[in-house]
Amino acid sequence: MPRVSKPYRKPSITVAYLVDALREHARIELTAVNPNVGEERAVTEENLHRPGLALAGYVDLFTHQRVQVLGNTENRYLDHLDPEQRKAAFGNLIQFAVPCIFLTESNTLDPALVQLATTAEVPIFATPVPSTAFMNVLGDFLADQFAMQSSIHASLVDVYGVGLLLVGRSGIGKSEVALDLVERGHRLVADDVVIATRKAEHVLMGSGTDLVGHFMEIRGLGLVDVRAMFGIRAIRFQKRVEVVVSIEEWQPEVEYSRIDMVVDTFPILGVDLPMVQLPVTPGKNITVLCEVIAMNHLLSNYGYDAADVFAKRLASRIEKKGKPGFERGTPYFEHDYE
Repeated sequence: MPRVSKPYRKPSITVAYLVDALREHARIELTAVNPNVGEERAVTEENLHRPGLALAGYVDLFTHQRVQVLGNTENRYLDHLDPEQRKAAFGNLIQFAVPCIFLTESNTLDPALVQLATTAEVPIFATPVPSTAFMNVLGDFLADQFAMQSSIHASLVDVYGVGLLLVGRSGIGKSEVALDLVERGHRLVADDVVIATRKAEHVLMGSGTDLVGHFMEIRGLGLVDVRAMFGIRAIRFQKRVEVVVSIEEWQPEVEYSRIDMVVDTFPILGVDLPMVQLPVTPGKNITVLCEVIAMNHLLSNYGYDAADVFAKRLASRIEKKGKPGFERGTPYFEHDYE
């Protein structure tokens, strides 16, 4: 079995990191309303909150530890209040240790409210993006940041669009198989260390590390830079992990499956992945078998199961009780002798 680290989750990120990442990666336009205030505050949750009830005075269930988003509804509510009521309503919000506040759809705050937030060291940022679209991007980014992760000693290759995780003991040839797959036109995601991230209930994403990148260590050969050698077409930075291929030494006493390809499942971060045991013997082309595993997985996704089709054909023949004796293959060649 592969070496899988214990699951870990990032405990927090800073507001400054969050804002910089949204600007750089999500291309979100953000303007600091009160610059250099509270940017080192910690964001500890992926969930977002719109504090309508808190502004109205009900704070018993106020999830103040979440990032707060003020859209048109919240800002219109504040605008219709007189100055003293507005300060009191906004005070209901910033009396807690709120990580930060985002104003969407180019909304603005009364300067008096901005001063209250500055005094409480609560950073405020404004964006022209509509509330729903902004919250979708922000929520997706935070979900990535706080997703459960593990590192796995394996190789991850995109084969015909299927993410194959090649596992096995150290030195058995995982990297060599991955390199052969790349040479045949498939794409390397990561070698030696794969970072697995659980994105949804049944979705596991795999990627490499910044340090290793798309370098591979081939025993007896040394380091190979796949991107430099084979070009950009030969790599991917991330891929969903769909099938685990366990490369093992052939053991005569073990009964390997000969009908159903998938014989077991392998759990990673609570996601049960189909696992194929691939025993290694002299003359066996592991690379071609990996391609077949990927194509078989594609067929199964489209509802075709070769073992099931053959079993039904066999059952049908038994039911018909065909004539005993030798059975000819093609009864009539129709003069096709090619």
